[in-house]
Amino acid sequence: MPLTPARNPADPQQEPAMQDRPDLSFDAFDEAVSPRPEACEFDDVVTRALTRRGFLGGVLASGGVATLAASLPFKAHAETNRFPFAHIAANTDDTVTLPPGYSAQVVIRWGDPLWSDGAPFDPETRGTADTQARAFGDNTDGMELFTHSDAQGDHLLLAVNSEYTNRKIIWGNRADASDLTRDDLLKGMRAHGVTILELARTNDGWAPVLDSPFTRRITPETKMQITGPAAGHPLQQTQADPTGTTCLGTWNNCGSGRTPWGTYLACEENFNGYFSASDPAHAVTPELARYGISARDWGYGWARIDSRFDISQHPNEANRAGYVVEIDPTDPTSTPKKRSALGRFKHENAEVVIAANGRVVIYMGDDERGEFLYRYVSHGSYTPDTDPEDLMTNGTLYAAEFNDDGTGTWRALTPETTGMDNGEIHIHTRQAASAVGATTMDRPEWVAANPTAPEVYCCLTNNKNRGLKPNAGGDATPATGPNPRTANPYGQIVRWRPDNGDHTAPGFNWDLYLLAGNPNVHADAYAGSDNITPDIMFNSPDGLAFDSTGLLWIQTDGNTSNTGDFAGHGNNQMLAGDPVTGELRRFLVGPNHCEVTGACWSPDRATLFVGIQHPGDKGDSHWPDGGDSVPRSAIIAITRNDGGKLG
Repeated sequence: MPLTPARNPADPQQEPAMQDRPDLSFDAFDEAVSPRPEACEFDDVVTRALTRRGFLGGVLASGGVATLAASLPFKAHAETNRFPFAHIAANTDDTVTLPPGYSAQVVIRWGDPLWSDGAPFDPETRGTADTQARAFGDNTDGMELFTHSDAQGDHLLLAVNSEYTNRKIIWGNRADASDLTRDDLLKGMRAHGVTILELARTNDGWAPVLDSPFTRRITPETKMQITGPAAGHPLQQTQADPTGTTCLGTWNNCGSGRTPWGTYLACEENFNGYFSASDPAHAVTPELARYGISARDWGYGWARIDSRFDISQHPNEANRAGYVVEIDPTDPTSTPKKRSALGRFKHENAEVVIAANGRVVIYMGDDERGEFLYRYVSHGSYTPDTDPEDLMTNGTLYAAEFNDDGTGTWRALTPETTGMDNGEIHIHTRQAASAVGATTMDRPEWVAANPTAPEVYCCLTNNKNRGLKPNAGGDATPATGPNPRTANPYGQIVRWRPDNGDHTAPGFNWDLYLLAGNPNVHADAYAGSDNITPDIMFNSPDGLAFDSTGLLWIQTDGNTSNTGDFAGHGNNQMLAGDPVTGELRRFLVGPNHCEVTGACWSPDRATLFVGIQHPGDKGDSHWPDGGDSVPRSAIIAITRNDGGKLG
């Protein structure tokens, strides 16, 4: 029978669960629960760095604001042969646009069955809870490719996240929220999580192998093991799990990572939006509020079908989400492990590097305004015979501090530096990073390490709140320096190089690889760095990945209005950048209102797999099937028509 939406009568702004976004954006929703300081410290650091060092000091490495470009350390638009494709123009077409000589094939879409007994996608009902359990999840994000011992080059395993659901689309068969049934809510829950599937290269391209022994859906209902310093801590213990060592499920997995021993890392990001309270007067603790948890959720309604999402009944359940989850894609019977040693926050991705001394280093961003960059360093060193359990359990977590002189320091999060016990550090990681004086950032998203040089990049995607009046949730960072923007609607990419090329070193040097902007609209710092031109514009850099040749691939998740400050930006896109010259070229433009996210290459580099997330989340898209079809997130396979390599 229909379920009544959980509403807070004391909150007149709370809206029905049917709406695809709360009355506030996800960012503003969280900051209404946990207000942020007026300024992110990194922007002040950049401003002071310019004052101290000037452009010749390398604050902006790949380009400066147009009037100062002559003093940059290299010419950003030097003609090179690094790019094996022609630059394409921005557009607002409801399709995937690629350079001449390249083709894209849809490999799998939300709702496509993974087993031969699964039902085909029904555009009228959008499926049921049972059919979704046997089908590909919604809103693909991070993904990685793996091989297995029985496979040849034409068979691969793909591990891919399904971050969240478009509720207006998945429940599009319902008139409004009051019509939602238990099955509807469970269907939405099962559309989250991770999918492991086998792909086969055929004469018609790549296709899922139905009934593969490796196929697996990992959802919010899947049993997980909690490992590391947080395991067994009183803050992890619940009525269902008094040991604090096992839990159910993973959801809102954003970016990804892969380990040298062949496992997949799924990263839990906006986990907070799924918890609510049956008691509308319930007041969350300051520790939970720091993570954006409140008595209301974002409209998913999970607490109405599973009481563990009711924080007034089970407050510790929220402490069991927000981790990196390690999954063995080659063993469908294995139990996924939540790696608390990597900290608890809104993980974007997990970039794994093996340092010269053999230690495992994992770089991570916490995707929220005013949060931090992190690094995990294992105590032991990796060899093919090393027990990975020790490497992912015993190590030190650090948060980054950026200095005005272009240097930085990794601050260790320990009981001595934070005043917290080791379990608390890895449960209340944000508070631990604040305690050591780490530098607050503008939404640190994907992190990528260059395979050809000891350097690491991170997208600071935007800070849409800066420039708003404080009572509107904004701040007022001074308009000076190489980021002299009272608002940061465009974003930037920061780069750092560890001291002596050692990823385990305590220090690093940093600069900015680019500032996104719009030179068609602005003649000041809002124009962007010198490698942003009228032909190469974008906003909100989000995804990052290096190919094996050292090209940096940038994916965007920003404003696609194509008007005002964003005129000429078109739909979200994927570009390639040369880390040495700063040159950029646009490679892909996605369909309407989508995010371009997730990138991985087949071992022979003949195929690039890319995710197209939330097409049509603001309406006006029927991708990928066209006509008047339901928009569906999907994985595409990109190949060269001549069979050559990509990247």
